[in-house]
This record gives sequence, structure tokens and C-alpha cells, in this order.
Amino acid sequence: MSLRKGFIRALALCCFSPLVFAADVPGSQDLPAVARQVDAHIADYRPAEEKERIYPMGAIRKISGQLRYDGQATARGQTTAITYELPAEHTSSAAFTATREALQAKGAQLLFWCQARDCGESSLWANEVFGNAKLVGADGQQEYLLLRLAAPQDNSLVALYGITRGNRRAYLHVEQMDASAPLGNLLPTSATLLRELKSTGELDFPALGAEPDATWLTLISRGLNLDATMRVSLTGPTAEAWRQGLIDRGVRAARLETGTGDAKGLHLHLIR
Repeated sequence: MSLRKGFIRALALCCFSPLVFAADVPGSQDLPAVARQVDAHIADYRPAEEKERIYPMGAIRKISGQLRYDGQATARGQTTAITYELPAEHTSSAAFTATREALQAKGAQLLFWCQARDCGESSLWANEVFGNAKLVGADGQQEYLLLRLAAPQDNSLVALYGITRGNRRAYLHVEQMDASAPLGNLLPTSATLLRELKSTGELDFPALGAEPDATWLTLISRGLNLDATMRVSLTGPTAEAWRQGLIDRGVRAARLETGTGDAKGLHLHLIR
């Protein structure tokens, strides 16, 4: 084969490769609040539609034909859903983590976060929650979280679901719901606070700068008591009062220190 023919054949193979020509579905576009991962393409796109959405805030299961979970966030508004297929060399976990960190860096509040079998069955998330069979995969290869965007977009929720299928294809599903009415007070679960603290080493509550709030004391103390080996330091203008409040709710005093740094509100730091 001549050099020229070999080049033409290689070019043709390259041009018709599905990996090279993996294009976004027609009419699709990214969400302004969520950056696309490198080399990902949009495999499924559902444009903004007014609907009521129920986002689970607990492991999901089916009992007597009904979907069950411990908590939920419910709202009505314009909902846009995008499913990205990730390139072969990327994992759903890496894309999920990068997207979560980018959203939290912009001030988004994490409401619920589960991983692997703690989320329940992947088939239920795919078919019952998101209505997209592309997202069915191994229960141990899934992650889900629900966030509330920072002001002035604090009436918007973003759901992320990452999955790696048995054929090793990885997907990241992103859904944004812009509520038509104020969302009101939405609180994270205690297990989510613990997962975030273990993962990032920090918990930041800029709005909790005043005297301890009973609801937040309960949430934080329950989260800390899910792992009795964990030690944390508390920083902020009323850190000592928060420390005492957590002790009063059953967190051992030896696990809590008061930090010396400045912090807006209340800041918890994991002592490694």
C-alpha cells in the first residue's frame, strides 16, 4: 500500500470512528450553572418543561409497587435534564466529584449525597426517578446528590447522578429545576453532613454565626455521632456555644475542640 493510500485509509477510519464523531444530540445545550466535563458529549437532552419534581433524600426501594425513601424535596418549576456520556478513559466518579466540587465552590448547598449501595437500586434511580434507561448500571458504581444553588439562584435545585454501566460506559446525569415559588427552608440530612465532612474535611455554615440553633444542633450532632471516632474543631464567633450545645446533645467533649481562626458563621474542620 502506498503512503498516500495508507494515509487516506487511516483518515477514513478516523472520520467514521464513533468515538471521534460522538456528537451532542440535536438542539441540546449545557446548563449555565454546570460546566461540562472535558470530552463528554450529550447523549440525552430534555429541554425546560414545567413540572412537579420529587427528589429523593434517602435510599430508594420499592415496596408493594410503590417507591419508598426516607425524605424528599418537592417543588414545581422549569426542569431541564441532560445526560452526558463520558469518554472511555474517564470514570463517572471522577466526573461526579469534579462537578460537585465546582458547584460547591460557587456556594451551592449540599442537601443529600449517597454513594454505591447506600443509594438503593440503580434501576430505580434510572427508570423511576430520572426516566432514562441509559442510567441503569451496577448498584456499587453509582452516586447521587441534590444541591441548592447559591443566591440569587437559591430557588433552583440541581440533581447529579453518576453511573458506570456493565459495558464500562460512564454517564453523568444533570438535572436543574428552577422553582416557580420560593423553596423555603431545606435542610441537609445528618448522614450527608457526615459524608461531606469525611470527603472534604470541612463543613462551612456561613449563616450560623449567631447563638446555636436547635434544629442545626440536632442535625450536626446526629451526623457526628454516626462515627464516634471522628474529632473536629469548631471555629466562628460563637464556636464555644456551639461546642457546648453539641456536647449537650450527646457528642463526647473529647471529640470537640474550639479553633482559633476566623470564620464567618460556623466552620467545622476534621482533625485527621
